[in-house]
Amino acid sequence: MRTTQLTGRSALVNVMIAATEKAGRALTRDFGEVEHLQVSRKGLGDFVSTADHRAEKILIQELNKARPGYSFLLEETGVIEGVDPDYCWIVDPLDGTLNFLHGIPQCCVSLGLKKGNEIIAGVIFNPILDELYWTEKGKGAFLNQRRLRVSGRRQLDEALISIGTPYRYQEETDNYVRKLAGKVAGMRRFGSAALDLAYVASGRFEGAFMTHLKAWDIAAGILMVREAGGYVCDIKGKQNMLDSGTILAANDQLFDPLSDLLIG
Repeated sequence: MRTTQLTGRSALVNVMIAATEKAGRALTRDFGEVEHLQVSRKGLGDFVSTADHRAEKILIQELNKARPGYSFLLEETGVIEGVDPDYCWIVDPLDGTLNFLHGIPQCCVSLGLKKGNEIIAGVIFNPILDELYWTEKGKGAFLNQRRLRVSGRRQLDEALISIGTPYRYQEETDNYVRKLAGKVAGMRRFGSAALDLAYVASGRFEGAFMTHLKAWDIAAGILMVREAGGYVCDIKGKQNMLDSGTILAANDQLFDPLSDLLIG
């Protein structure tokens, strides 16, 4: 694994990266066992649940050590109230669980920090591919040491869009796909909301539209897209993504056209 160079980052982001990378190393070890488990009697679901909880425990320990008193909102554990009412870590220890289960390296640790009602920092780390996305409000977004900027494409028919509606809502998914079909260059469904937003920030996708999410899926990615020059809103065109569980993210050129198509 790459040795992270911490120079040029704030102490806060360094804390987040160190905790995320430690959790990521544990996931990498577990990821290497998935292939063996697929031919054994051991329950894959139980194994992934254990990997989830192990990574989450590491994050709680490391973040508490560095910033005692901050609250937590966690996918596995729920809410942990801290003595500092202003700050809250928003944690997904393993986004893309089904990919992880199948040995597909499209999964990550996602960590956001909220101060009051505002997200002020975020880290999204794919430990399998060793891709570290990080951002801090007003300071830009980065992939490892490279500054990120959303795609410069201006035409919908050149755009690659991620659709993130869960499969159990197939009718809803079909509706959004129909709205985009024939108007964009292509659509993808990769199975990790946090990475989809990181891909918008890095210019790999021109846009991403997702529904039925939780705050830990998107907290870090929201700031990532904004700091890379993109725009985000919820399904009503508002800035209530963490509560509504819906998000449209896109580059500055295609945000309005995609908004017109998908949310009216």
